[in-house]
Amino acid sequence: MFEGLLKNLAETRRKIVFTEGTDNRILEATSRLRTEDLMDVILVGNVEAVKAAAEAGKYNIQGCEILDPATYEGMDEMVEQMVALRKGKMTADECRAALAKGNYFGTMLVKMGKADALLGGATYSTADTVRPALQLVKTRKGANLVSSCFILYREGANGPEKLCMGDCAINIDYQDKVDKDGNVVLTAAQQLAEVAVESARTARFFGIDPKVAVLSFSTKGSGKGGTVQLSHDTVEEARKLDPELNIDGEMQFDAAVSPTVGQLKFPGSKVADYANTFIFPLIEAGNIGYKIAQRLGGFEAYGPILQGLNAPINDLSRGCNAEEVYKMAIITAGMA
Repeated sequence: MFEGLLKNLAETRRKIVFTEGTDNRILEATSRLRTEDLMDVILVGNVEAVKAAAEAGKYNIQGCEILDPATYEGMDEMVEQMVALRKGKMTADECRAALAKGNYFGTMLVKMGKADALLGGATYSTADTVRPALQLVKTRKGANLVSSCFILYREGANGPEKLCMGDCAINIDYQDKVDKDGNVVLTAAQQLAEVAVESARTARFFGIDPKVAVLSFSTKGSGKGGTVQLSHDTVEEARKLDPELNIDGEMQFDAAVSPTVGQLKFPGSKVADYANTFIFPLIEAGNIGYKIAQRLGGFEAYGPILQGLNAPINDLSRGCNAEEVYKMAIITAGMA
């Protein structure tokens, strides 16, 4: 699972910023990263508070930078750059107030090249991690939205199994986007198709040859209503974005993974019964689906891995443990 990422880190030194430097889970993960010398680390927080928390937990943070927004020498320059990035949407005072918070401060460190990657969310909500990324680092050229996926891993009877599931954390649903005159500028299907293509790209990065199933409660027109048409149209739009992508749908989950059901319900499909990358039409389905795989299927779940941004910025669950922080740090820095 981590072989390629560790190779990347060994070949090119990376620096990651943690936005919650006093959190014990962050400090425990940092201690392990520094002991194994995998990457350089910036911890955001009051210097004395971070050191005290590390000492209390006996965590090794030697060699780490600790940066406090309240005393950061480059704050004036940071404010100036943020004002320019916000293009009149925030005053200098508003930017300075935002940068007093670890999420905005850490994101600007990445934007300014002081760090290669960011991992946050141990105490911040997903929205509080994504919002600064959208405002400051912004989406990659050609990307219309930020999405996410989870990489799922388990040791199977025939060797390691890896799956990709998206979007399970960011986009609530998909509605046509219209301009001020009411003209559709980006359809719901085009948005979900972008999630599918981005998730396939992430899957490849983790060594998965993506066979993408766009899921629904219907297979090949067997049902009507709900998100059936969205899932069907998404396949067509994704093929326009990436004609080489191995994608099919709409299909039910059993058709996507079962050898006995797949070709019965969707004869001739190159994905049905072989799928390893699953695209959900609603966040409810995606979030529930990956958690079922994690809790009942015995898969380790890594994510949410954010897609479509100009730099690797990832989110943690507020229920995460130090082991998950450690592994997500390797993923995040390894993607830089």
